[in-house]
Amino acid sequence: KEEKIKELQAFIQRFSANKSKARQATARKKLLEKITLDDIRPSNRKYPFIQFKPEREAGKQLLLIEGLTKSIDGVKVIDNLTLTVNKGDKIALVGPDSLWKTVLMQMLVGELEPDAGTYQWGVTTTRAYFPKDNSKYFDGVDLNLVDWLRQFSKEQDETFIRGFLGRMLFSGDEALKKASVLSGGEKVRCMLARMMLSGANVLLMDEPTNHLDLESITALNDALIDFDGTMIFTSHDRQFVSTIANRILEITPRGVIDRLMTYEEYLESDEVKALREQAYSV
Repeated sequence: KEEKIKELQAFIQRFSANKSKARQATARKKLLEKITLDDIRPSNRKYPFIQFKPEREAGKQLLLIEGLTKSIDGVKVIDNLTLTVNKGDKIALVGPDSLWKTVLMQMLVGELEPDAGTYQWGVTTTRAYFPKDNSKYFDGVDLNLVDWLRQFSKEQDETFIRGFLGRMLFSGDEALKKASVLSGGEKVRCMLARMMLSGANVLLMDEPTNHLDLESITALNDALIDFDGTMIFTSHDRQFVSTIANRILEITPRGVIDRLMTYEEYLESDEVKALREQAYSV
């Protein structure tokens, strides 16, 4: 409406003294009088404040994977994966099969042992992990959120802990909720607070957007774009992946596709399209 008002005012000012345009100028004056600017109502949407700040800078050698192999229930999920992760890589794990992505992350954080091969983190790296299934952190845990988050903090002062919880929209009595009764979205926000406290320079995140509302996804998206460390992550949110990733990794039935490019470039690449079509053809 503001743009329309400016357009009408410009026409009236230009042609009001022009006899041939006088009628049109008068018509526009009447139209201008009918336009009213709506009152702008303040938004009631609440955005968490998410920021990942590494306590130390990582060196150039982040992660070296050689011949990593893993089978689950007799089915080979990852076969002879060799990969070098470099400083500043934000690697999106993509493709229709989610199992290998979760298994790879679980191996890289020590939750699963590989059947063969090795991986070695750089000595300057510190890692924070967001698992797809966070139930073990909350189920049956008889702690309020202040005490729950305190477990993962070097600083034990309640005011400090409440500050982090407040950033994640748990203020006042909300911070005294029991960890065992949280909704899915609340659990995710608590896990993100835990990661923020870690000061890690490498983030591993398996479907972090699950259960989050639009405001929280937006805040997390912006935080990860600004994060100047290294990432390995998965998400079904195309916009999320497209705006964060600078490297794409896909393990297909016929081998690995690893490209230094954005997700949009990956989807539009004729070479990648041909490789994927061949890999997934029956």
